[in-house]
Amino acid sequence: MIPVEIGLGLAIMGAGIAMGMSAIAQGIAAAGAVGATAERPEIFGKGLVFSVLPETQAIYGLLIAILILAGIGLLG
Repeated sequence: MIPVEIGLGLAIMGAGIAMGMSAIAQGIAAAGAVGATAERPEIFGKGLVFSVLPETQAIYGLLIAILILAGIGLLG
């Protein structure tokens, strides 16, 4: 087992949490869009837009994860 400092482990966990939070939001929005489309098919476009909006959070989360990992020296 490789010994890892606490700060390094917390930084890696923070990078994972930054990416994981957007996945939760995107799943909730997509599930709501599917349910709304099942009830009223004419609002498919609105549901699609609202399920794509959390994707911007995923991009921000990826940027934060990259910055965290670069800050601790794992990305060169």
